Amino acid sequence: MSWVAIVLLLVSACIHAGWNLLSKRQHPTAKFFLAASMAGVVCSFPCLVIFRRTLPAISAEMWALAVVSGGFQALYYLGLSKAYRNGDMSLVYPLARATPVLLVCLLSVALGRGKTISPLCIAGMLILVPGCFILPMKRFDDLRLGNYLNTWVLFALAAAIGTTGYSLIDDHVLREMRSAEDGGLGLKPHTAALIYVAIINIIAALWLWGYVLLRKRLSRSAEEEPRLSLGKAVLAGVFIYLGYTLILVAMGFARNVSYIVAFRQVSIPLGALLGVGVLKEGAHAPKALGVLMTFSGLVLVAIG
Repeated sequence: MSWVAIVLLLVSACIHAGWNLLSKRQHPTAKFFLAASMAGVVCSFPCLVIFRRTLPAISAEMWALAVVSGGFQALYYLGLSKAYRNGDMSLVYPLARATPVLLVCLLSVALGRGKTISPLCIAGMLILVPGCFILPMKRFDDLRLGNYLNTWVLFALAAAIGTTGYSLIDDHVLREMRSAEDGGLGLKPHTAALIYVAIINIIAALWLWGYVLLRKRLSRSAEEEPRLSLGKAVLAGVFIYLGYTLILVAMGFARNVSYIVAFRQVSIPLGALLGVGVLKEGAHAPKALGVLMTFSGLVLVAIG
């Protein structure tokens, strides 16, 4: 993986950890992420105006895949909102982040793109994933199945499935947009990313809006929800937009999307180190081992 991709992913990981912390503190709901998505639409709308002449050249297949990807993004937000409202961030975040690493790798192999994944990258993933699960534990005996047999696990896995789905689709569509052959648009990585993220923001917002309306219609009694902090939702939306745009650009500098999904997990040990250094959280032995394992795994992914 090139140094350009590594730098972009490092910055994106910092942003990702930040908006997840912000979201968790707000006890997020579907409305929170709908407002965040709308903020992303506003941020990215100028790109649609600037590159409006490119839009008609996007094939029907790309548009269809973008609609599916937006659905997976909506699933990610809904799963994350439910998981954060029912579980601790220190458990939800590693599970939702680590699971796609393996899922994307396995699906890449199933889709015939496994040859582009190096042995070093695979080794890094095998070290990275268990490190993510160990990192949030205070004691080694906390790492037991019972801690993960909870409602929030299902929602965290739903978020992980959403991440896996949109990561694979976005990688495929962006490759087509960057390619100059077989109907591709031949766009530069940053141009393709700016156009695509603008499209995805709108589609994901529509999916979330549809969910909110349907839920309101089907619910006879309104479930008590935390009051929506529009300012915090907008701030989270801006962070989401910036972070994911960097990821889409980074996809143009990596051989396989598995590298991108794996290296994004640098946000997990980064969050742990910030917690110990800035928030003065306990430096427990499992946390130290988890940081070491995730860092080692990320290094292998980067050089692979």
